Amino acid sequence: MVIRNVRNFDRMDTIYYEAHKNLYINLTNRCSADCVFCIRNFADGVYGYNLRLSKEPTTEELIGALEGLDLSKYREIVFTGLGEPTIRLDVVLAVTSWLKSQNIRVRLDTNGQATLINPGRDIISELKSAGIDSISISLNAESEEKYNKLCRPVHKNAYGAVLDFIRQARKAGISTRVTVVNVPEINLEKCKKLADDLDSDFHIRALSEAASKEV
Repeated sequence: MVIRNVRNFDRMDTIYYEAHKNLYINLTNRCSADCVFCIRNFADGVYGYNLRLSKEPTTEELIGALEGLDLSKYREIVFTGLGEPTIRLDVVLAVTSWLKSQNIRVRLDTNGQATLINPGRDIISELKSAGIDSISISLNAESEEKYNKLCRPVHKNAYGAVLDFIRQARKAGISTRVTVVNVPEINLEKCKKLADDLDSDFHIRALSEAASKEV
């Protein structure tokens, strides 16, 4: 059965949601990091949407749901949600290819650890081949020591992998943005310089009200 109405998807799971004239796809709640400021630790979702999934949507279910929408009204479709999208890389690739067949702009929001999550794969080449237009990568620290403390990655050498991922994306010609969360522990000026050195755009994300009470 193909689910077309997101609000009726298994137990009213939210597999996509609207904000900022974009449509965001919520693929998974799983992540390869446990950032101290992550909204997952303080709330069930954003913009009034509950993003906790009772099950992860399949490629077919996602495309079936998106087929019922006027996708042309959105600035872009963004893979993000409550978890790390590249944990479900094959779904990202398949849905991206489908979206690009309709000339829809697609962005991936990621923690940049895709090569550790999916070892042995040329992730950037696969994303480029699928048609990804841009990638937003959470850097969140100016040093490996601080990154490990704040982001608590599952994999070793995650910070280096994130930097390499940014470099590879830029080398491939994919529009790349580096982001950091505005918390006192992070040196924003040093992060900005690092983004400049990586030839990437830089964006500071506001800390959620829920998270700010805990950090």
